Parts: sequence; structure tokens; C-alpha cells
Amino acid sequence: MHPHRIVIVGGGAGGIELATRLGNKFGQSGRAQVTLVDANLTHLWKPLLHEVAAGTFDSHENDVDFIAQAHQHHFEFRLGLMDGLDRARREISLAPTLDESGREFVPRRVILYDTLVLAVGSVSNDFGIPGVREHCVFLDNRDQADAFQRAVMRNYIHAQTHSRSPTHQLQVVIVGAGATGVELAAEMHNMARQLVVYGFDRINPDQDLKLVIIEAADRLLPALPERLSTAAEKQLRKIGVDVYTGRRVTRVIGEGVQTHDGQFFHASHRVWAAGIRAPAFLHEIGGLETNRLNQLVVRPTLQATRDDDIFAIGDCAACPQPGKDRPVPPTAQAAHQQAALLVKSIARRMQGKALSGFIYRDRGSLISLAHYTTVGSLMGNLMGNRMIEGWFARMTYRMLYRLHQRALHGTLPMLLLMFSDFLQQRTQPRMKLH
Repeated sequence: MHPHRIVIVGGGAGGIELATRLGNKFGQSGRAQVTLVDANLTHLWKPLLHEVAAGTFDSHENDVDFIAQAHQHHFEFRLGLMDGLDRARREISLAPTLDESGREFVPRRVILYDTLVLAVGSVSNDFGIPGVREHCVFLDNRDQADAFQRAVMRNYIHAQTHSRSPTHQLQVVIVGAGATGVELAAEMHNMARQLVVYGFDRINPDQDLKLVIIEAADRLLPALPERLSTAAEKQLRKIGVDVYTGRRVTRVIGEGVQTHDGQFFHASHRVWAAGIRAPAFLHEIGGLETNRLNQLVVRPTLQATRDDDIFAIGDCAACPQPGKDRPVPPTAQAAHQQAALLVKSIARRMQGKALSGFIYRDRGSLISLAHYTTVGSLMGNLMGNRMIEGWFARMTYRMLYRLHQRALHGTLPMLLLMFSDFLQQRTQPRMKLH
């Protein structure tokens, strides 16, 4: 009889943590065969994508190689993009993988499962607004963030090597004032000043960069407490970012963004960070229940409503919260908590025991505004709900990434990575210059 086959689709924050912990728990002993499926060869913690886009974080020095991670933690890795599900046969299908020239180098395959966990994350939601897909940059993955960083860098190199003219102003409109949009604006402002330090002496950061944030809600960070919103907006306005709330975007063209009140915002770069949805292929896949955002509707046990063998976690899951109208928020901390529960739940499932329900515990929210400040709130039984900002908040924000590294590698390797990063800061530029 074959070992219990656990297949995890998606190597984001929740997926890779789950595969690592299950591999350590069951893989080496052979009690289960754990397989992680992802369309990429490496993992990057998604909350860092705004720093990658601004060039203040080098994605290629801080990613996790799936193949190496699988070898070290006793699970298997399969490269591929899921595009089908046969629940009767308990198998998923992976689309062929193509190279840069469009040639197939990994064929179509099927993978059998006894327990399937879908952790495929989310993508930007354009809400069907004309021109968004054609003319906006999205920050759904590392490739998109890297491409944006390279495009911005080319603009600055052009401005440095050509005579000054009004057309050299870099005009960036960010649509959406959630965490990604707010943090990206602050990082881009910081980037402009760092470039001057590295010799871009013909650039005036205050004149050559115009940053605009447009938000449909009546305040920034609408999903977070109002006091965090107020603190973030105050800091953004202080560094010269133009903030427009209560403005709904109705059209995007190559020259800029138009809002419902007829105002047009000229932009050389347009970034869309206004909302998320689960990938389109999940819509009613295999006859499973999904919502209007393509998220899989799950029970408190994180099992799909129509199949006990299928679980979903992270942004692609619509998980109920007892006593609340809204599902669990699509955050990295929610994915981490769900992964931790599933390690226990899958062990109980293999023993034929009943599963526990997921209870989301909000530990607070932190928003990093580059080196200027960090604002947020910490929640817990001892301290209640306390607002923090400044140095302490920034160190707390950075520790979230270190906790993710610890979940993947262990405490000692995480400490060694911290020391390595400390040394690199003394020998390498503080931002990506290519």
C-alpha cells in the first residue's frame, strides 16, 4: 500500500511553510509522500514585492530554491501550473511548461493525491475597468516587480544622461491605497533619494519624481484601523506624495488614469494595487464551490464545502469567521496560521480523527513607509490593541520576515541569514542599481 499522498499546489507563504513542516514530520519517515507544485522554481515572500519593485530589496539574493528546500526537508517538488482537477480519480493536471522561446520543456502531467491543499494565492483584480490590463503594472509576482524596477531605473538613467526637460519627470500613479500601494509610494520616494547618493547628481528628487495615490474609499488603508490610516497619510503627505481618496478610476490609457469625477492624472507609469482575486482557473474547478472572487469556499476545518479530501488556505480560500460577515482576511499572517493548523489536521486525518476548526487570531497590522517610519498595531491577550510606530514598529515589521525564514529553515539558519544580510549591507549598495 502506498503512503498517504499529500499534494500542495502553490509555494507562497502558506504553501511552502506547510510543505516544509509536513516534509519534516512525515516525509523522512515515509509515513506520507509530500509534494509541492509551483509554476516557479523559487519562492519570495510576497509582502516584500513593493521593495523589489522600488529596487530597495534584491529579490535574487533572498529567494528560496524550491528544489533545494524539498531536498533538505524531505518533500518532492514538481514544476508546473495546475489547470485541471478530477475529483473522482483524485488527480490534478499540470499544463505543459514552456521556455522563453515558447518551446515545451516539461510535458503535461497528472499527479495523484489522497489529500489536496490549494494554496495558489491571489492576483490583481482589475474589476473589468477599461485599459487596466493593457496599461497598468501589477505586482503579483517577482517577475512583474523586477520588470517595473528595471523600467524605472531606465527612466532615471535617461534623465541622468540627457539634458533636462519637463518630459523627464517620472510620474507614477498608484491606484489603490492598501498596504501595497502605500508602501510602494514610500519606497519609491526613498529610492529617488538613494540614487542621488549613488551619483545621479542631475536628478532632483523633489522635482523629477511625482507620486500620486488614488483610492476609491474615503481614506487610505481602508481595511485597517482609522488611526493607522491617519498616521500613514500624514507621513506620505509630509514627503510629498499626492493622496486622492474617494476617487474611483473609470479608465486607464497609455498617458494616464481618469477618475469618475472627470479628473485625469498624467502618468509615465501606472501601478494597479486596487484589489485581489483568486486565479481564474479556480472558478468552480472540479465542481467545487467558489465565490465571485474565484476563491474556494471552505468550511471552518479549511476543507472545501463539496469535498473532504480538498483543503484551501491563504488568499485563494474564503474561510468563514465565527460571528463576522467577512471571511478571514487575505494576509500572510492568516496563511501562516492556516498552515500551522493544517499540519495538525492532516496528521489527525491520517489517523481517522475529527478535525479542528480554524480560528483566526489577528495579531495586528504593520505598514512600512520605507526608512521614514513604520506604523501599526499589535494585538494580544496581554497588551490589548496598541498602536506602535517608529523604530520599534520597523524592527517588528522586519521580524515578520525573519519569522517566515525561521519557519522554512529553522532558528540557527535564520540567525545566520540575518548575520549574512548584516555583512552584505556593509559591502553592497543599499539598492539595486541595474
